Amino acid sequence: MGDLVGARQRLGYLAELGVDAIWLSPFYPSPQADAGYDVADYRDVEPAFGTLDDARALVAEAHERGLRVIIDLVPNHTSEAHAWFQAALAAGPGSPERARYVFREGRGPDGDLPPNNWTSNFGGPAWTRLPDGWWYLHLFAPEQPDLDWTNPEVADEFDDVLRFWLDLGVDGFRIDVAHGMVKDQSLPDLDDPVGHHLLLATDDGDHPYWDQDGVHEIYRRWRRVIDAYPGERIFVAEAWVPNPDRFALYLRPDELHTAFNFDFLEAPWDAAAARDVVDGTLRRLHRVGAPATWVLSNHDVIRHVTRFGGGQLGLRRARAATLLSLALPGGAYVYQGEELGLEEVFDIPAADRQDPVFFQTDGDRLGRDGCRVPLPWSGTAAPFGFGPAGTPWLPQPADWGAVTAAAQDGDPTSTLTFYRTALAARRAEPALGDGPMRWIDTAEPTLLAFWRGDGFACVVNYADEPTPLPTELAGGRVLVASTDDALTGGVLAGNAAVWVRMAG
Repeated sequence: MGDLVGARQRLGYLAELGVDAIWLSPFYPSPQADAGYDVADYRDVEPAFGTLDDARALVAEAHERGLRVIIDLVPNHTSEAHAWFQAALAAGPGSPERARYVFREGRGPDGDLPPNNWTSNFGGPAWTRLPDGWWYLHLFAPEQPDLDWTNPEVADEFDDVLRFWLDLGVDGFRIDVAHGMVKDQSLPDLDDPVGHHLLLATDDGDHPYWDQDGVHEIYRRWRRVIDAYPGERIFVAEAWVPNPDRFALYLRPDELHTAFNFDFLEAPWDAAAARDVVDGTLRRLHRVGAPATWVLSNHDVIRHVTRFGGGQLGLRRARAATLLSLALPGGAYVYQGEELGLEEVFDIPAADRQDPVFFQTDGDRLGRDGCRVPLPWSGTAAPFGFGPAGTPWLPQPADWGAVTAAAQDGDPTSTLTFYRTALAARRAEPALGDGPMRWIDTAEPTLLAFWRGDGFACVVNYADEPTPLPTELAGGRVLVASTDDALTGGVLAGNAAVWVRMAG
């Protein structure tokens, strides 16, 4: 499965890639019912991944290389193996131990019906009944019981968890399910428990278990904790909140620093849709003084090479989208493997799948395994340099030998070289990062172009056909192109992008 020592061995690769920080998914002790997002102990390391000393060494060496380290925090739920939940099971109904979680009696004459009709994000009911007749809430897998954040003990515990890792030296936290944690204590039924188990753009703080107003007091409290530490420590929220006004509330000056931009991730390959998302993002975040983030893939969604059409077409579009995301104001995230141009892996045998989504839906939903297949580092056969010989925790495609990091290293046309070039240019270009932007009016609706700072422009062609660059960019010098054939005689190839620097 990989480990902290292995991650430390790849810090040189990450520094050469040109990133500023790394975000590690959970490495805490866990039964791995949900890839570590079922945490059994928030202050230690899963033995399969190493030790606390390994974590300290990783953070220290990352800092020596100029890399910051962000770790995952999972506050909505624990593992069923967590000492708190085991104590709750032993203590019985009405006990202080059970008050740390959401336990309720059932409905119906014998209490054999769930307390309400909520459904799990992973499929099936959100409640599991215990032998004593009481039910506990799990908005994800049954092995992930939800904490009750109305209990002061829970809030105190996570204050201490934050301080533990900040004292160890981490630079921040990615907050899992940041729009969760607080539930309507009346536990009302949903009108449509299947169709409305996720937030809608029309929701305005009225969903019974997502985006409740109470989450903001938690984050104001956490902000006071992190602000007491020296240096620039940050929070980044995984907040699936499609209502733009509600989304912005998480990023007020006394709450979280940044949040993943899922509207951008979910935008189709379309110039008008991309511009709408960019405009909406910058407008709403300007109101709260927060920087934007741009993300194309992560560990929960189909890889964007595949979403954008797959094969060479998908890769062309993905590389063009990368130049767009790296040129926009704010910060950008690169998901592991996108710098190699990896596609989604769909043909994982059922016996090898790990995601509880697959099992809780009896295979109707494939789940997220396809974007989590381990990176191919080198060689011509699995595990492609990922760990010892044999099949890694998810099987890799046999043809990945052509896209390993070693195979792409030194190839001027490879996606890895393209990412290194783009990230180096982004670091060197003073117009990029945070700061203003303004659109360039184009005659072609499939062309997206904008200025950053003084004389830097990004242009993306969303059409399949070549399109001339805007006239005001004539004579500009190309800094980075998404493909070798991107620009010929002032004409931008289809599904391509360029960064242009004007003289003077």
